[in-house]
Amino acid sequence: MRKIILFSVAMLTAVASFAKMNYTVEIDTVGKYLNVRLEYVASEKGQQIAELQMPVWAPGYYDIINYPKYLTDFKATKTDGTPLSWRKYRRSTWIVDMLGADTIIVSYRTYADKMDVADNRITNKGAFITGNGTFMYEHGHKYEPVEVSYIIPDNWQHISTGLKAKEGTKSTFVVPDFDVLYDSPLLIGNHFVEKFTHNGHEYEFAFDPGDDYEGSTFKQDFIAMVDAATGIMKDIPYDNYCIINMEGTGGGLEHLNSQADYSNGRFKVEDRANYIRELDFIAHEYFHLYNVKRIRPIELGPFDYSQEAFTPLLWFSEGFTSYYSAQTLLRGKVISIEELLGIYSQHIYDIETNEGQKHMSLRQCSYDIWLDFMSDNKNYRDVTISYYRKGTYMGLFFDAKIRTITNGERSLDDFMRLLYNRYYKELQRGFTEEEFWQALHEVIGTGKQADDATALLRRYVDTTDEIDYDALLNPIGIALNHETWQLSLIEKPTKQAAKMRKAFLGK
Repeated sequence: MRKIILFSVAMLTAVASFAKMNYTVEIDTVGKYLNVRLEYVASEKGQQIAELQMPVWAPGYYDIINYPKYLTDFKATKTDGTPLSWRKYRRSTWIVDMLGADTIIVSYRTYADKMDVADNRITNKGAFITGNGTFMYEHGHKYEPVEVSYIIPDNWQHISTGLKAKEGTKSTFVVPDFDVLYDSPLLIGNHFVEKFTHNGHEYEFAFDPGDDYEGSTFKQDFIAMVDAATGIMKDIPYDNYCIINMEGTGGGLEHLNSQADYSNGRFKVEDRANYIRELDFIAHEYFHLYNVKRIRPIELGPFDYSQEAFTPLLWFSEGFTSYYSAQTLLRGKVISIEELLGIYSQHIYDIETNEGQKHMSLRQCSYDIWLDFMSDNKNYRDVTISYYRKGTYMGLFFDAKIRTITNGERSLDDFMRLLYNRYYKELQRGFTEEEFWQALHEVIGTGKQADDATALLRRYVDTTDEIDYDALLNPIGIALNHETWQLSLIEKPTKQAAKMRKAFLGK
């Protein structure tokens, strides 16, 4: 028996110049297609063409996915069925000749059978849907309110998403624009769901399968991590937050108030090291709601979905997020100091035992990731580095330097809050590369010592120069074994180093 699900996306008009777009999507669980129907009402009388565009990438996933490659059977007609001519423009734009019609019907199918956090996937028991690979927007009309309604068959029980249901409804969502629509994936089906409230904010766990969640410590560990993260940033920028976690081969993607992950789907992990890796993974995607979704390089928004968004600061957006994912677990008392140092040590080991660190800087890596995202080239480790890994311990270096230069009066937390409050909350934009370094200098202070510290950190980012780990870490009471690349606490630190370490480790 063929199973289908229908849902519609209705674009609401706020001013006369807005187009109105009503989408209906049929999910075919046999053929694994999203059958899309668009009712498009022109923004102006006598409009000659409709220029419809589909994204080719998803923010946070630094690779050209080329969503149009999944699309087939594009058609356009008047409301009475009269065919309209159309032409493809470049890789992601369809231009329809409207022939004097104020309303037209566009239809197409897009294939959905890839297990990836940035792609659509349909099974016989549910569907994971990303807006980027499903909906077209009209060129120049991304920023218009959207209302989304889902009609679900009886055997599919749940809709899980970061979108908040409209009051009095279960399956209608009000979305302000296409950026939010594209940033709000959803899981529909019969997966495990738990909803709860913490400190006045609503949370949802959507786990597939989630069969071993009950009796695990995941919920209390997650709450502890959230409290630590929000305590660092002194703000909670969402009303509700959703974790979509599906069993698969790995990978996660951050969103404005949600995350979508393919992981091992398990929460009772007898091997504590594996459980910590899972927690660190989820904490990473969570902290992204601050660092990259709101604290962001200026190149990462507003988004141009038709081409790459190159920035020299991905090492900060990804690496510092990894630094803080472990920090939030430590500060939430979920992991020990030894486990924290073990996480950071692994990142150092992976870079220092990788030939690529002699050939690629962090700054260069931030650009070149668009060329080799998840590369399987045989020489990959010989010529490249991971900004996740080196960026993580660069966060450690920033924190150590700020604490040392300011005699413990400031830390990396102050730097993150400065960027958050100034650029996200006050200026409501991203920051340039120079503004980033100026903000760091502002936190460190003035004088030659501060100048030298900022210049040193920038040199380590911009070049492949050998890093003086001891000079950076010993002042906060931490040592590095240069044979095993393992971090440890100095047994008898100086009085000053002991003070710095106590503040750094929270004890």
